[in-house]
Amino acid sequence: MSTLNITVLQQPLVWMDGPANLAFFDGLLAGVQGRDLIILPEMFTTGFAMEAAASSLPEKDVIAWLQAKAAATQAMVAGSAAIQVEKGAVNRFFLVEPEGKVHFYDKRHLFRMAGEHEYYLAGDRREVIAWRGWRILPQVCYDLRFPVFARNQNDYDLALYVANWPAPRTLHWQTLLQARAIENQAYIAGCNRVGSDGNGHQYSGDSRIISPQGEILALGEPWQPARLDAALSLENLREYREKFPAWRDADSFSL
Repeated sequence: MSTLNITVLQQPLVWMDGPANLAFFDGLLAGVQGRDLIILPEMFTTGFAMEAAASSLPEKDVIAWLQAKAAATQAMVAGSAAIQVEKGAVNRFFLVEPEGKVHFYDKRHLFRMAGEHEYYLAGDRREVIAWRGWRILPQVCYDLRFPVFARNQNDYDLALYVANWPAPRTLHWQTLLQARAIENQAYIAGCNRVGSDGNGHQYSGDSRIISPQGEILALGEPWQPARLDAALSLENLREYREKFPAWRDADSFSL
């Protein structure tokens, strides 16, 4: 598939109330058709809470809901949730296909300024998901600050960043998303929440979809709920990387 139709949902979240958040997104996704990929914010069932994994919805319920939404929309539905697994709590980014197949990535870089590393286990591997001819790299919030982990080694076309990124640092969010697109010659979609959380943090959203050359293809109005739509062209991406093959001069490394 040369064109990937993606939707980013910049929305508020109900603090620590899984059923309320799922009901809200039920209404938002009702009747959505013609998309290939739909992206929800980080911890879309709870908001960014350190205690979320211990008291939020179990993994099977989150997966069942995502499978139902993916089947109804005939799109891959993606978003992260605080999940309690056998080894401990993880901030898990799910990407679920319409036929029910589940992919996931556990957040690698935990936000120590909020003590996330004291409550959650860090993921130990990078994931690239194949979907409708595209290669997709899932990342979560604080991961955005670590470019080595996201370096494109000719293994992805689109990177997804889901976040609860507070308003005081929105300049960092905007600048780093654009930098990741330019330096990796890849499309970037950043989905951030809006509103306030139970700790009093404010979120301005500023979600965006960015071209491999750093152009803003779709932009969420600050502070407001928004739906961002864009059609991404794999053909245009490949042509650009052939005409301007900066990737050929990248330094080799291994993590």
